[in-house]
Amino acid sequence: VSRTVATTWGIMAAIWLLCVLLGRGLRADPGQLQTAVEGIVLAQEHAIEQLVPGEQRRLLPFIGGLWVFLVAANLLGVVPGLSSPTADLSATVALALLVFVSTHWFGIRSQGLHSYLQHYLRPSPILLPFHVIGEITRTVALAVRLFGNMMSLEMAALLILLVAGFLAPVPILALHIIEALVQAYIFGMLALIYVAGGIQSQQLKRLEKQEKKE
Repeated sequence: VSRTVATTWGIMAAIWLLCVLLGRGLRADPGQLQTAVEGIVLAQEHAIEQLVPGEQRRLLPFIGGLWVFLVAANLLGVVPGLSSPTADLSATVALALLVFVSTHWFGIRSQGLHSYLQHYLRPSPILLPFHVIGEITRTVALAVRLFGNMMSLEMAALLILLVAGFLAPVPILALHIIEALVQAYIFGMLALIYVAGGIQSQQLKRLEKQEKKE
């Protein structure tokens, strides 16, 4: 069990415990904490609704959970003595593979296996190898992008602290927090776009049929 694995387990346990505690204290007249949490959930639902109308309830557990995990994982590097698991390539590869599998899972569930696989043959079966290559390259890019950004961020912060000492900790900390949130948002949005593409390929097919009939 590596340090990255142990850290990831710790983050998942903390998120689970937080969800249990927040879920038990729900009230019809929400306080400030419940209002903030509800605002986060509604913002996630709105983002999903913009790309995949009507699918927010089905996609929210995966996409929302991915966003929450990435925010916690990326911000962990701010804590002294700890490092973000997303600064480890093995962790980002696992997340990218999860997105890869989920994209096809949601696509097959919404269309059926045969109908879903047919979109790889459109507009011509000759393009099948290019579709396959595209699936592989975007998964690799998803993993490498997050890993590279987080690793470079932690290395840059460490180098600045070594050179400047603790004279400029606040700007570095602010930069780390902002970049961590941005990277979590980008990864989650890309995952949502890929899943939306898998689900909406059937909708595009229906539109093409309607246009031909007209």
